[in-house]
Amino acid sequence: MSRILLVADVAWVRNEVHATLTAPDFEVVDLDDPTAAAATAVGEDFDAVVVDLQVGSMGGMAVTRHVLEVIGLQGHDPVPVVMLLDRAADAFLAKRAGAAAWLTKPFDAHQIRTALDNALRPAPAVTKET
Repeated sequence: MSRILLVADVAWVRNEVHATLTAPDFEVVDLDDPTAAAATAVGEDFDAVVVDLQVGSMGGMAVTRHVLEVIGLQGHDPVPVVMLLDRAADAFLAKRAGAAAWLTKPFDAHQIRTALDNALRPAPAVTKET
């Protein structure tokens, strides 16, 4: 089972993510305080974090960067972040923040599952030919 931390403060976003990920292979935990996202992601051992672009006073880009920074500084295994964007043009924000994947709202079940599957997939091993 994959534990997903959902950082969103808008009910319809939380409802959509929960409806999409209601399955035995996912556990979704809500967090509406973006300032607690990094500590929660590290302290409660989540497999991925889903962040709404517009959340609280920090915003999704700042939340994503903070989560990745804290995880890296504390030496934990990487936790992929998936950002929920307001428009396709915001993809550069997700990329700049270091998100593993992103999708534009409104999204359907297939899109969010694909984004999470891609984010959770282990990176391919890098080999160097001599």
